[in-house]
This record gives sequence, structure tokens and C-alpha cells, in this order.
Amino acid sequence: MATMKIAVIGCGTIANSAHIPSYMNNKEVEIKYFCDIILSKAQACVEKYGCGQAVEDYHVVLADPEIEAVSVCTPNKMHSVIAIDALNAGKNVLCEKPAARVYSEAKAMQEAQHKTGKVLNIGVVNRFNAAVNRLREIIQSGELGEIYHVYVSFRAQRSIPGLGGAFTTKEISGGGVLIDWGVHYLDIVMYCTGDPKPITVSSKAYCKLGKDMPNYVYEGMWAEDTKDLNGTYDVDDFVTGFVRTDGPTITFNGAWAQNIGVGESYIDFLGTKGGARLQYGGDFTVYTTSCGSLVNFKPKYKDFPMFQKEIDKFIECIHTGEKLPSHIDTVIKTARMMQAMYDSSEQGKEIVLD
Repeated sequence: MATMKIAVIGCGTIANSAHIPSYMNNKEVEIKYFCDIILSKAQACVEKYGCGQAVEDYHVVLADPEIEAVSVCTPNKMHSVIAIDALNAGKNVLCEKPAARVYSEAKAMQEAQHKTGKVLNIGVVNRFNAAVNRLREIIQSGELGEIYHVYVSFRAQRSIPGLGGAFTTKEISGGGVLIDWGVHYLDIVMYCTGDPKPITVSSKAYCKLGKDMPNYVYEGMWAEDTKDLNGTYDVDDFVTGFVRTDGPTITFNGAWAQNIGVGESYIDFLGTKGGARLQYGGDFTVYTTSCGSLVNFKPKYKDFPMFQKEIDKFIECIHTGEKLPSHIDTVIKTARMMQAMYDSSEQGKEIVLD
């Protein structure tokens, strides 16, 4: 089988920490291009990984008939633009999460995928996480009974990323903690409970602790190299809400920043026969009963690097035509649900989804 030539568009933190190393570990692919509007970032990748060509215009990549697939690792504003252009150019696409800034952009991406028939997967990488998949199997087997409610907490004391830059500029990112962190947690809920249909959404998003950027106190910052204290901060740093689905109800609290020094990163699945708490990025505990007693246990299983699994399955599905759980047709449900959360917050009312 000939080596598949691919390109990475956007050479920032997520590309260097996840996509590029995973492609480098896959013997079936060759990175032909590193693309970034800041050419020095692309050039740094060429030097670091010892392969490929640095370009700043993604149209150069899409015009190359040798390129079969691309990873889109740009700020959210460009996700739909580049993904749609790539699909129309006959390329397969793995686009980082979220699919897009708003639901209408994600819907346009889905329509382009349907029209072209090329692969469009979204980077909801937890669908390739070992713990998440083991817990999903337990839930789907009925061992926990009916899952009637799920509680989600993704809260940190002071973890606003790239303060003043793309992460905190709504026009670029589409939102804050909900669209950045919440997308992962909500996607896990959807995946583990069989992707239920959202029916109503009520939510409130707050933009509070990062507004006074010069006086924002923190210990560490993701993507700190993009920080700009003269930039923009107009996104949510705290969000809360309630969702009714045709399966379980869902409640959630999320915070990039809060004045409580205890972080919470877990999801509780409440069932009629048992429950489970999943620690985000970690293991999970099952709580149930046996022989008239309350019992709990932590399953043991073989782990695997989820980003590597995501990249490997992306390349494999291009060959096989397999529709992965991260396909746009599945992820679009979470995109619509998050749009309703932002709409509910802005309009001050519950949103009913058709």
C-alpha cells in the first residue's frame, strides 16, 4: 500500500502535542505539508520533525493532488471554512473540536460532507479513550439499569487559556469554557448514553473573572504564548444548565475560572441498578449493590493513547469507508445542543429543539 500523504493545517499547541506526533507514529502516512498563517510556526515543525514543507496558504495544500487528507488545527473561526474547502477539493478531513463556532457552520460542514462523500471526522477524541469506551460498554449492556440522569462538572479555579487572544475572542472562538471544555464532557455523555436526541435546553453563561485582564491572577495558562492583555475577553468563563433528551436529563456546571480553589472534572451517570463516576482523563468507579450490600469497584482494562487511536482510525476509515463515532453526522447533535445553550443564555429562556 502506498504511503498516504497528508497535511497539518494550523501548527499550534494541539497540532504539536497530539496530531503531528500521532501521524509521525503511523507508518502508513507521510506529512507533506505543515501549514500556518505564521510561517515561522510551520517552519519550526519542518525542523522539529525532519519532514515536510512549510507553507502559509492552505490553498497550496488543497491544490496538491497527492494530498489525500488534512488535519485542521486552526482557531475555531476557520474550522468550517477550511474543512468545506478541503472536502470540495476532494480531501478527507479530521477537524479539531469544536466542529465550528456556531451550529449553522457545523451544519454547512455536514452538508459538504454529504455532497462530496469524503470523510469528515471531528476531534472529539474521548470517543477513542479506553475508560470512556469501557464505561460505555457497561452502560449499553444494561448493567447500570436505566440511566435517567447525568451530572457533569468541569470546573477549575483559574485556567483561562491564552487570555486576550483567540481563545477568549468570541468572533474567533465562538465561546469560552462551554465550547472549549464543555464540548468534550457533553460529547462523552452523548456517546455513553447512545447519542440521545436533545429536546429542551436551559442555560446561563457568565463572563466575569477574566474581564479585568491586567489583574487576572493565575498559576499556569494553556497556550500562554497567545496571551494578549491588550486583546479581547468577551466569552464565558462559567456556564451552567439543564438539558432534557429522549434519554436521560443532563445538568452541568463548567468554569475556566471560579473563586473556589477545588477543581472538579468528572461525570456522574445515575442508573436504576447502579451508577458510575468517570474522572475526566482518568478511570471510573461503579457503584451498585450485591447480596444486600452497597459495593463499588474500579474496573481494570488495557489502556491506549487516545490521540494515536483517533489518528490511526482516521487513516484506516479512509481506506475502509467505516463511519466512525466521531463522524460529523454524530457530532452535529452536540453542536446543536451547545448552540441552544448559548441561545438560552442570551435570550433568557428555555430553548425547545424541533
